[in-house]
Amino acid sequence: MSRIWPATTATRLFGIDLPIVLGPFGGLSSVRLAATVSNAGGLGSYGLYGYDAQRIRSTAAELAAATDRPIALNIWLPLGDDIQPSQREFDGYLENLRPYFEQLDLPLPERPEQYLPSFDEQFDAVLEARPAVLSTVFGVPSSEVIDASHDRGILVIGTATTVDEAKSLDAAGVDAIVASGMEAGGHRTSFLRPAEDSLIGTMALVPQVVDAVSVPVIAAGGIADGRGVAAALTLGAAAVQLGSVFLATDESAASPVHRAALRERSGHTVLTRALSGRLARGIPNQITRELSPDRIAPFPVQNWLTARFRTSAAERGVSDLLSLWAGQASPLIRHTDARTLIESLTRHAGELLD
Repeated sequence: MSRIWPATTATRLFGIDLPIVLGPFGGLSSVRLAATVSNAGGLGSYGLYGYDAQRIRSTAAELAAATDRPIALNIWLPLGDDIQPSQREFDGYLENLRPYFEQLDLPLPERPEQYLPSFDEQFDAVLEARPAVLSTVFGVPSSEVIDASHDRGILVIGTATTVDEAKSLDAAGVDAIVASGMEAGGHRTSFLRPAEDSLIGTMALVPQVVDAVSVPVIAAGGIADGRGVAAALTLGAAAVQLGSVFLATDESAASPVHRAALRERSGHTVLTRALSGRLARGIPNQITRELSPDRIAPFPVQNWLTARFRTSAAERGVSDLLSLWAGQASPLIRHTDARTLIESLTRHAGELLD
């Protein structure tokens, strides 16, 4: 394998050996998997969705104990669409989900005081943790966020699903941009236009973003093997971000039933708001088929409500009531060990790029 191809603007920027970035799974991240990717020479990522300050501090400490290599911590930027429903509205949203609580014989939850920790609380904890990288989704980080991060030696990654989003991130001063194609599993992180109007494939998106911005571009979506890595780098990307193939490994925090669904290689995924209230790609199941748009609460209420039964469903192996996030390249999944996966990616990409 060539000893030259892994060196890119991204590897030099992040201080890593391989242009491989772990997708930051909000709610499904694992210290073990993030550390494995970083220790293997890539950039491990950890999604902090829903974490309060204390949990962020303790997670950062676990990561620091597991690896001394660069790590990215990921937070969601506030889109301004979060709602605080009245009791009457909450009861209506809950009623739509009553059959799933009854299916698992679970009590109906009470309306919470808040659905998510504040962005400021999360960001302050990230600054205190001082990861090598802060990655963001669902918007453009403010100049205050970028400046405060840079002051502490933290690099900032933004995420774009369109060229215009990438341009806005570049103008704001981020250090690198993830170009996330519509093939990617999990949430569509669009922010300038509705997610349904921002569905651009990775092969079309990456070279356009590379031509439009001044910072390294990280390709994401539909990349699952060395061929995908080589293709993305050939299109001008400086690194690749992989999600589903890592989510299927034994090191991930995905439930056994979720990992099994990813490994079945069915290949059929859908875009749905049923589980969280925001558009996301996953394997279809009972809840994605049954919940019509008029019965889905806005984010973050829907996400909070379904989380009340998703944990129990995962423990019982009830895949029909889970968020089975998966990308369109999941049929290419071959490895259950993260380290073996990385070795395969780098070996095959190196052979092709040579």
